[in-house]
Amino acid sequence: MNIRTILFLLVAAAVALPLSAQERRPVYIVNGERYEGDAFREIPPAEIERMEQLPADEQTIERYGSDASNGVILITLKYDSKAVFTADSLSFDRYVARRIKWDATDPVARVVYRFKVQCDGSVVLTDLLESTDGRLRRKVVKAVEEAPRWSPATKDGRPVETEHVLRVQLPEGRAMPPERAVILL
Repeated sequence: MNIRTILFLLVAAAVALPLSAQERRPVYIVNGERYEGDAFREIPPAEIERMEQLPADEQTIERYGSDASNGVILITLKYDSKAVFTADSLSFDRYVARRIKWDATDPVARVVYRFKVQCDGSVVLTDLLESTDGRLRRKVVKAVEEAPRWSPATKDGRPVETEHVLRVQLPEGRAMPPERAVILL
């Protein structure tokens, strides 16, 4: 486990403290902007370039305000602006799902892929994380190949590659059946 993952887990653990301890939370600054509440938890660890913890000293409190009396955690992301799927008002997951013909009578199936948005806005599927149906997997791959390009993330005004997760479960609105397991004694 690398240091970035360990730091992220420590930060995430701080957020999971009971309500009585939440008043003593540090201030979280992400790419120069203050994040309120648990908003920073939505940042995937792979997108974090650097984390730095500032002490709760006079200089920190003077710069960040009295909220910083419990310290400040500075998080620098690998990009200044996120990659955005601009072809539709839907999320990329929903966009892909709507491009797939999947009958309501077909079994409930799910496919989860890790993918990268390249500097040119193209999408490359990198890792198959879950697939409960080969037909759906093939249809997801085809829909992603035919999808319009994204606006890539940028860092210092230049496009940068970012990593995301695509989750498609069809038919929409139906739950996956529970997994069956055999217990051996």
